[in-house]
Amino acid sequence: MNPDTNLQDLDLIDLLSERHTMVRRIIEKDWNNRSEIYLSNSEWYIMARIYKKQATLSYVNKTVDISRQAIHKFIKNLEAKGLVEVGSVENNKKEKSIRLTARGEQCYEESQAMKAQLEEKIAAKLGEAQVAALKELLRMDWDLT
Repeated sequence: MNPDTNLQDLDLIDLLSERHTMVRRIIEKDWNNRSEIYLSNSEWYIMARIYKKQATLSYVNKTVDISRQAIHKFIKNLEAKGLVEVGSVENNKKEKSIRLTARGEQCYEESQAMKAQLEEKIAAKLGEAQVAALKELLRMDWDLT
């Protein structure tokens, strides 16, 4: 969280943004302190979309809110780190498939465990019932589209 930010003065949208940024930074910093493989939030975002899937690049482009060029750059980085494999799609010369390697799946699962630990820490501070209520509120259809 930005130390100059007074949470009391923020509206809902900015509160959500500040908390999201804060927990993402905690997870990214924790991961990068533990691992020799540096991963950005955008790389994690892509990995989450393809975890346990044989996805295509067009699927990633449709489901990840990052520019097409940036997605290709991040996928090349992930491939160079040995975390994803990019291949051809049968009967489609233009499309490429993408999937996590065993190492990529292991990294993703370790990250999920780290997020679970952070959630436990938050629940210890706020209370299990409050965290459950917050999760339920965030899962609800807000009919915003």
